[in-house]
Amino acid sequence: MDRLPINLAEFAHIRIIIGMVIGLGVARLLNGLARYVQHPRQEEIYSVHLGWSLFMLLSVVHFWWFEFALGRIQVWTFESYFFVIAFAALYFFITAVLYPDKMEEYANYKDYFYARKTWIYGLLALMFSLDIVDSRLKGIDYFNDLGTAYLVRQILIIVLLLAATRIRHTVYHIGLVSVVLLSQIWLITSNFSVLK
Repeated sequence: MDRLPINLAEFAHIRIIIGMVIGLGVARLLNGLARYVQHPRQEEIYSVHLGWSLFMLLSVVHFWWFEFALGRIQVWTFESYFFVIAFAALYFFITAVLYPDKMEEYANYKDYFYARKTWIYGLLALMFSLDIVDSRLKGIDYFNDLGTAYLVRQILIIVLLLAATRIRHTVYHIGLVSVVLLSQIWLITSNFSVLK
């Protein structure tokens, strides 16, 4: 993959805005995770919720890393700019749904998770879908370099997430978050260990 010249002013402007939105997501996740330490008797840990929290923390950090490839875009349109900001905002929105401001209505995070699983899984499926669009936005060469395994992974995870909106069995949800988390680690190490 050859490096293309970039318009540094446009790219820096876009990265700053993305960074602000992503920073809010990281803060939300870290604050939510810190509650487990701050109030261990009040905040009962639920493995599936914790797994998605760890996945999102890794994903938010990865998002900031892989968006460096936006430097390949030679001409920015408002539509492209809006899409990238909306994509970043989706990451924040998912973190906010994982860690609500108030939990009084729910007995614990397990209760909350199953009450909101349609939202959580629907938003995650949207995130994986928009990732395909985002990858294509960076150019056909970039998209092709990701390989067929990337596209198959994205589609498979989207299907599994949409199925999870209907399934309540804990084993399915534990298996799903484990597979998605491991596949995220695989994706990062196989395609994104070096900035391109």
